[in-house]
Amino acid sequence: MGVVIEGRYLGRKKIRLVHEPSGAELLTDAPRDNYGEASSFSPTDLVAGALGACMMTIIGILAEREGLDVSGMHMRVEKHMQPEPRRIARLELVLHLPAALSAEDRRRLESAARSCPVSRCLHPDIAVEHRFLYDV
Repeated sequence: MGVVIEGRYLGRKKIRLVHEPSGAELLTDAPRDNYGEASSFSPTDLVAGALGACMMTIIGILAEREGLDVSGMHMRVEKHMQPEPRRIARLELVLHLPAALSAEDRRRLESAARSCPVSRCLHPDIAVEHRFLYDV
């Protein structure tokens, strides 16, 4: 069984998405460089954010299973668009993780994060740059 997300066009390039299982809502808007107001996430912003969230979720799952503390983990992703054809050209993702993690734990967490489901869904033409900083 799949997860249902419903969307409704609100006008002025704004969309309300509703996550059926939880009822959570999210609004999107077109970016300024594509005739929008940038009043919320654009659909491609959601892709960028989903990559970072997915990588952190996978790290969190593995950390809980292995008894590792990843408290304070956070990320920053920067999305770069290509004009013609308009699409995501590059995603620069920096993950900040605890400095106390061992070299082996770092290797396992990084490997798991790079193979997260969202990463596996991205078109191969999108350049994805990962940096893992152990500064938390």
